[in-house]
Amino acid sequence: MSGSTSRPTAHHWGSGIAVVENGRLKGVNPHPIDPDPSRINENIVDGIYGKSRVLKPAVRKSYLEAGLGAKTHARGSEPFVEVSWDTALDLVAAELQRVRTHFGNRSIFGGSYGWASAGRFHHAQSQLKRFLNATGGFIRSWGNYSYHAALVLMPHIVGNFRDHVRQATRWRSVAKNGELVIMFGGAPMRNVQISGGGIARHRLHDELKACADAGVRFVNFSPYAKDAPQMLGAQWVPLRPGTDTAVMMGLAHTLLVNEKHNQDFLRLYTSGFGRVAAYLLGDADGKPKDADWASAISGVDANVLRELAMEMSEKRTMISTAASLQRAKYGEQPLWMTVTLAALLGQIGLPGGGYGIAYGADASIGAVDRPIHWPAFPIGDYPLDEYIPVACIADMLLNPGEPYDFNGRQCTYPDIRLVWWAGGNPFHHHQDLNKLRRAFARPDTIIVNEIAWTGTARHADIVLPATSPLERSDFGAGNQDNALIPMPQAIEPVGEARDEYDVYCALENRLNLGKAFSMGRSKQQWLESMWREMTDLASEQDFNLPEFSSFMAGDIVELPDPAPEAVFLQEFRDDPERNPLTTPSGKIELWSEVIESFEYTDCPGHACWLFDDEHFADNDYPLHLLSGQPETRLHSQLDAGAFSTSRKIKGREPVLINVEDAAARGICENDIVVVHNNKGSCLAGAKLTSSIAPGSVFLWTGAWYDPDFSTADHRDRHGNPNVLTDDCRTSRLSQGPAVQAKVEIEKFTGDPPPVRAFDPPLELDPSG
Repeated sequence: MSGSTSRPTAHHWGSGIAVVENGRLKGVNPHPIDPDPSRINENIVDGIYGKSRVLKPAVRKSYLEAGLGAKTHARGSEPFVEVSWDTALDLVAAELQRVRTHFGNRSIFGGSYGWASAGRFHHAQSQLKRFLNATGGFIRSWGNYSYHAALVLMPHIVGNFRDHVRQATRWRSVAKNGELVIMFGGAPMRNVQISGGGIARHRLHDELKACADAGVRFVNFSPYAKDAPQMLGAQWVPLRPGTDTAVMMGLAHTLLVNEKHNQDFLRLYTSGFGRVAAYLLGDADGKPKDADWASAISGVDANVLRELAMEMSEKRTMISTAASLQRAKYGEQPLWMTVTLAALLGQIGLPGGGYGIAYGADASIGAVDRPIHWPAFPIGDYPLDEYIPVACIADMLLNPGEPYDFNGRQCTYPDIRLVWWAGGNPFHHHQDLNKLRRAFARPDTIIVNEIAWTGTARHADIVLPATSPLERSDFGAGNQDNALIPMPQAIEPVGEARDEYDVYCALENRLNLGKAFSMGRSKQQWLESMWREMTDLASEQDFNLPEFSSFMAGDIVELPDPAPEAVFLQEFRDDPERNPLTTPSGKIELWSEVIESFEYTDCPGHACWLFDDEHFADNDYPLHLLSGQPETRLHSQLDAGAFSTSRKIKGREPVLINVEDAAARGICENDIVVVHNNKGSCLAGAKLTSSIAPGSVFLWTGAWYDPDFSTADHRDRHGNPNVLTDDCRTSRLSQGPAVQAKVEIEKFTGDPPPVRAFDPPLELDPSG
């Protein structure tokens, strides 16, 4: 191709304009309609053309030479040999057939978890799940790493949490009606670049600024001051990590003993308050959960809590709790206590008041919604309707046949022989990576579809090179956005990369599946069929969409926002008899008889303070490790890109250290440091700041896993925090990921080893 073109495209971090000259992508520029575009687009060119790109099918050397199960302990450290597509597909087809025949489909795990492409058709999870369903089924994961505890807990106490996210009170309602926002964990702007399925306009910066301009006061309870955007002028109240539940209880106790709780609301709209009140007052254990008690646990001044509680009772108050708070041991408790505290104030369902969970986790929450249900590539029926909680992957692989509790049921881990991963990178998002390495040594075969040589690809046996979104045609439509974004193919596939649809069609033929996967359709036919479905749904709402060819040749199409003034649970508040909740009582269950009946000591029947001795103990690891989504990438995606690498320190991920903690350890700005505990260690670059509370450090997630196998603990050279985190669960109720860690930091002496994370692990000569 010759000449220059500029066409719209979409990723999960937003829309953009792909600029192509003579067939080569030159960049992805901001789309003109986006008021706050993400700079993550600056990573795309390097992600497509950089040295970490998977260019050809590749097979782990021992697997290719010695066959099934050879040196599985060497996964992650052994080189790969590039092979032809026919060789790779023959290996995949033979292994699928072997496992299905000898062990059954219950021994296949479809590990498709992650963001992958924003496209509706080329959606990695849907493509893999549809194909494996066509083969007879597979074991899958359920839930997500972001807010898994909420997905399980909230239906018991309020209702379906996925609905809550879409129904969240809009920030414009807070700007018009609110006076005070209490933030537990803030609403970081680095998070709100992202939205599942894509986003046309990043609105939240302006929405939050409008609140501040209207005089709404913000209070940020967090160990990191910048979890609240600077424009909010928020009062920063640093607290000991993991103590938010205690702080909420101190506030609630103050409301209760000063009779500032809304008794009418509690009587009409909630059930079980009597048990909660008795707990807060200390009737059962002799320990009132008052402000002094909360202060001793959290480090927050008791007078600050007492004064704030009274202010909350006098003003229209929104309580905002970040999704991150639940990713800890007993992570259900801050969620339940958020609802409880908001119920005591009695402002749930009022404009600008109430509560919201996961504000700041996504670009759309509290800002916009889709007017119709967008079509998706159909996955078909599940022949095996069996799954594990998403964070139990390592436990499943290491403990086949072992029982575990989950949401009132006792389940059993399957015996997995074949893992097929597409659309994600567990060697980024899972915790305790040394344990995960041991787990990944267990299956007979691991297949990975990938664009780049991530940690997960390096731990595979067979790696299939996939196309990037710019190398195929699709359309984007955010899970909670009101825009449709054309994604026409901008460039030819690099190397021998193939669309995953083509890969599954080739395997469909090899396995004699008939047309169970493809239905005999081409990619274009699937896209046109999905667009017709979209057009029909839109016409029912009196929206007229263009023909597919015109849409793909045009630009973003925006539909009306269906509820720009949405207030969460307003209909329930207006008429609880006609609009009951989906809970057993039809009300907000501050005490749940159902959860109580499970007899889980790690998640009783109402919000409790459950003390994690190990996490709060004074030991050899005095610093609390925080980690979160960086500004420079979506989780681990495109970490080798220009924008991502520009923020690294001497090639390592930066770790934020309080200036006092750094001085006590002789650490200076830009020093290479060792972050370590009894789980593992990593190297990082020191960034000194007063924005992180003393006793805490912050290491961004997503640095590609780069273990140094010459060290005893396989030290990560690049700065991946999940070599340090615990792999345990929130509770037996939800089995959500609990990823807290305590660490020590010291200055690295000597010459640091080079980072190898972006070097392809290839053996060019198969003979040696």
